[in-house]
Amino acid sequence: MKKLILAALIPATMGLAAPAFAQMPPPPPGGWHHGPGDGGWMNPQRNDAIRRDIDGLSMAIDRSQQNRTISYREANGLRRDVYGIQRAYRIAARNGLSRQDVHDLARRVNVVRMKLHMERADWDRDRW
Repeated sequence: MKKLILAALIPATMGLAAPAFAQMPPPPPGGWHHGPGDGGWMNPQRNDAIRRDIDGLSMAIDRSQQNRTISYREANGLRRDVYGIQRAYRIAARNGLSRQDVHDLARRVNVVRMKLHMERADWDRDRW
């Protein structure tokens, strides 16, 4: 009797697990890669997103200076930081961006974005 009940329960439990397994996305054509280059993780869309963030930050600095919410001197300091991020991006992108590179670049962009926010809010617009 126990064997009969056990034999009936096994297909029932397999029937519950099959739909969940079927919902998993298929692996990418090259398989899952984890390492420098990250073919499966670092794709052109993420690469473009990082470049757009850096370019957007540069445009925000220019716009803030044109609107006179930050001074020329403050803008130059922020531009120097953005130039450092662009340089780090070019160096890291030579061999393909790894997760560490992406996290480092995103952190640096966020730091400069916060500096820009603080410069806009300080109301000292000193030109010297």
